[in-house]
Amino acid sequence: MSSYSSQLHEEQQAVDRAYARLDDLRDETKRRLDTVRAAGSHGSPTQRTERDSFATMYEDRLTQLRAVEDRLVFGRLDDKLGNHRYIGRIGMSDRRHEPMLTDWRAEAARPFYEATASTHGDIVMRRHITLNFRDVTSIEDEVLDVHSQQVGQASAAGTLTGEGALLASLSSRRTGKMTDIVATIQAEQDRIIRAPLDRAIVVQGGPGTGKTAVALHRAAYLLYTHRRRLQNSGVLVVGPSTAFLHYIDQVLPSLGETGVVSRTIADLIPQVHATAMDFPRNAQLKGDHRMRSVIANAVSSRERMPSTLPSTRINGITVPMLRTDVDQALDDARRTRQPHNKARNTFVRSMLTAMRNRYVENLDYTPEQAELSDVTLQLRMNDDIRRALNLAWLPMTGPWLIDQLFSKPRQLRRFASWLDDDDVRSLTRAPHSPMTRSDIPLLDEAMELLGPDPKALAQRAAEAAKRVADEQFAKDTLSQAGIGSGIVSSQRLLDEMGDDSGELTAQRAASDREWTYGHIVVDEAQELTAMDWRMLLRRCPSRSFTIVGDVAQTSSLGGTRRWETTMDRLFGEHGWDLNELTINYRNPQEVSDLASRVATREGLYISTLHAVRTIADSVQLISVENQPRLEGAVCDAALPLVAAYASSDGTGRIAVIAPATCRDALRAALRRRLREELNPREFARLDGQRPWDRQIDVCDTESVKGLEYDAVLLVQPGLIAQEAPSRLVAASDLYVSMTRPTQRLVIVRTNEDEDELSF
Repeated sequence: MSSYSSQLHEEQQAVDRAYARLDDLRDETKRRLDTVRAAGSHGSPTQRTERDSFATMYEDRLTQLRAVEDRLVFGRLDDKLGNHRYIGRIGMSDRRHEPMLTDWRAEAARPFYEATASTHGDIVMRRHITLNFRDVTSIEDEVLDVHSQQVGQASAAGTLTGEGALLASLSSRRTGKMTDIVATIQAEQDRIIRAPLDRAIVVQGGPGTGKTAVALHRAAYLLYTHRRRLQNSGVLVVGPSTAFLHYIDQVLPSLGETGVVSRTIADLIPQVHATAMDFPRNAQLKGDHRMRSVIANAVSSRERMPSTLPSTRINGITVPMLRTDVDQALDDARRTRQPHNKARNTFVRSMLTAMRNRYVENLDYTPEQAELSDVTLQLRMNDDIRRALNLAWLPMTGPWLIDQLFSKPRQLRRFASWLDDDDVRSLTRAPHSPMTRSDIPLLDEAMELLGPDPKALAQRAAEAAKRVADEQFAKDTLSQAGIGSGIVSSQRLLDEMGDDSGELTAQRAASDREWTYGHIVVDEAQELTAMDWRMLLRRCPSRSFTIVGDVAQTSSLGGTRRWETTMDRLFGEHGWDLNELTINYRNPQEVSDLASRVATREGLYISTLHAVRTIADSVQLISVENQPRLEGAVCDAALPLVAAYASSDGTGRIAVIAPATCRDALRAALRRRLREELNPREFARLDGQRPWDRQIDVCDTESVKGLEYDAVLLVQPGLIAQEAPSRLVAASDLYVSMTRPTQRLVIVRTNEDEDELSF
């Protein structure tokens, strides 16, 4: 057996031991879960609630143990005394409670990512272990102490190398799912991942610098390190699109974390799903910070003096509604500083009390409480008075307010005097139109100012009362059983009781608009408007954020072009830290250089310094004479890419990025050509794939943001630039499109398009 082979054999034994222990833990957890389930629903309330609690605990543990199957072990640290410390996805101990695998997030694992030849402490060598399923396929050693005997040993064994594991991961085919980088985290990335929880961390990075991976690994690290602080508040991940969220949804579970809420801005409010999109200018206007005043004005305008004040007769006495009473009631309600719908209770109570007092003033005796209560009831039930009270302080819901605002141009002009006539006309729409993505932050603002409508408030109060009663029952149950402390707590039992109260933290957070999170991760953050940020800050009062993006990729007119401009306003000059990632791990150098030249020429800030790979012929430029020849040229260019990268096992991703004016025609033409060229079974497989998991996708620049592909076929870049709402956005759109591929970039265009925009 060769020296290298013996090293592989040694590591295979270590990996086998780790997987054997993982299997044991799974079997043990499964047996305990089966035992709890087998008990059924029999027994006392104490026994049933305790069983439910343990069942959920075992289910969560089993889910975690199953999620870490892939690449369980990926590294080893050797110290000066010859001790080995294996690094993996989770921490594990053997049956004697001796550590056998160190969690990558633990402080003891930090040298695996950050140690250098000049700062390595007692660590002399770092080993990367590559697995294929459970088999060790390769090992690579980085000797950190040049005076150590490991230098000679690694050299003799043929394991001494550098970034092979990283380069191998970069060359692998895309799968439609983002993979974690836990085995290949670089030092500059690790420092960001382990940054303190109590600050806003901004990560600026060009395409392929790993900023999304860093953000997700940071979320996993924070959940591990600050478990007690975050387990009841949760973590929110905000992405640019549902396709992006599908792309990243396996990363955190593979790192052992499942209790995270992932949302886009468009679906951040429970039970509200915005599918429509505004024109770029309208989205910019709705995202303007002055819209907060527009919403506030729209709410306060419904707190007013009615045009006519009614009176009624009770027991032969005329009871008027007076202006002085209305003014006083309005002031009483406003002084509470409560949301509009809740403050309305104070307004109505003050008005009814004032009118009842008018009734008493006309009596020549002191009425009993029963008579006063009857008078109050008659006032409350009087239709004219109820109508006047509603006109004075109208109960509203957020969707109704937003619909009124944008369907009535007079209201827009009244509440947003800074809008010109063209803007008002552009924003005005038909009543009951679908909500747009840009409406959501405005709706959230309205719901914050209004509070729940009275019906929802009453329902919520009933649910709260039930929850208090259930919690008391849980505490009493524990007290009777003598288990008021330890693993099973009253809160844990409460979580497992009833139909709805058993939701996990993430589920409860996702269903509650007013939930406040312990930490928020924002990806593609450069796209967010001022109103988007207000919506997010409302959900994280502690201002603990991980904010990742690239100001060179900003396609929103209301987005960020300079981090300082946005972050200083949100967090204060000293309340946030800027970190910059500069190494492009995704694109070949040839692709990166071309994209950077195009972006720099248009004045965009490019933070990427260099790419780590070069691939000959990774850029191909194809020109055709005219538009009629374009479809055929695109299909001709796409077929070799399909053959090279779209494997029948589901791996490999190709994007055809095209202008809106020819996208549908190109999609149809490519589908026809694939039907002709591929065997029927393979065509049916590709044609039947889900929208977010297509191996071959014809799409626009916005939908590919944050994603990566093996190959990109960019069609008519000059026309794509013309369709953009501004020159800077055009440059950003092209920069995004050109920097999606890991292997090949093919640009197909007409001669006319080439004259319009030259590379």
